[in-house]
Formats: sequence, C-alpha cells, structure tokens
Amino acid sequence: MNHNRPVRPSNALEAVASPPADVLFPLPHIPEGLGAVRRRAARAMEQWCIPSDLADDALLVVSELITNAVVHALPPASLCLSRQRSKAAWAVRIEVTDAGPALRDHGGGSRLPEERGRGSTIVAALSARSGTMTYHGGTTRWAEIQVTTP
Repeated sequence: MNHNRPVRPSNALEAVASPPADVLFPLPHIPEGLGAVRRRAARAMEQWCIPSDLADDALLVVSELITNAVVHALPPASLCLSRQRSKAAWAVRIEVTDAGPALRDHGGGSRLPEERGRGSTIVAALSARSGTMTYHGGTTRWAEIQVTTP
C-alpha cells in the first residue's frame, strides 16, 4: 500500500456506476471500536458484489489483522480494502498498516497460550497470498482473497 497516494475520491455518478476500488478506514486504537470498522468493511464488499462466503472469509481476515494492529502495535493504524483484477479472477486485497510493534503486549496477558498466535495461520489458510512489509516507521500486513470470475 502506498500511503503517499491519496484514496481516490469518487463523484456521485462514479459511485452509482462503480463503487470505489479503494476504501481506507482509520482504526480506533481500542478493541471495542473494531466492530464498526468490520461493519464498514462488510458494506464495502457488499457494494462490490463479493459472494457472501468469500466476504465472510475476507471479514475474518480483516478481523484478525485489525485486532493484531490494535493489540500488538503502536498507533496510528489503518485498514485499506481494494479490488484488484487479474485475467482469471478478482481479488480483495486487505492491508492493515500500523506504526510498528509495541514495546510490550497490550491486553493479551489474560488469554491462555493456546488461544494466542493463531491469527497468522487463519490469514494464511483463507488467503490466496499474504505477507508483511516492514519499513521505517511502520508495518503493513496484507492478504488477498481470490474471487473467481464466472
């Protein structure tokens, strides 16, 4: 994700004809605020006509990545959803960018060890591709959910 690139604004005619290809959400840095971000992400995928089973997978990936950013990383954090097209398929690309790892773990101390660390496994299982980009001042974790075209 290129954070120097502005999110493309759309005029009313474009919004009716074709929902925006990129949607950017700032993340509140409290776990209680993430439900609203997830609902907004669900609405974006609904506008993009993503099949419900794939949208559910994408929303689980969104949940894992945004929770990781809020619990384990420094603010600010943001979620970017985009649609990307290849010759045979569409992909929903999910990117969560934060300011890098926190010096200490916040909020995970009361969880049992077997309840922790499954997020990356879930993301990898549901995604066609996923990865992490680390750079000066932050980290972006990303995943792509394939939506095959008929």
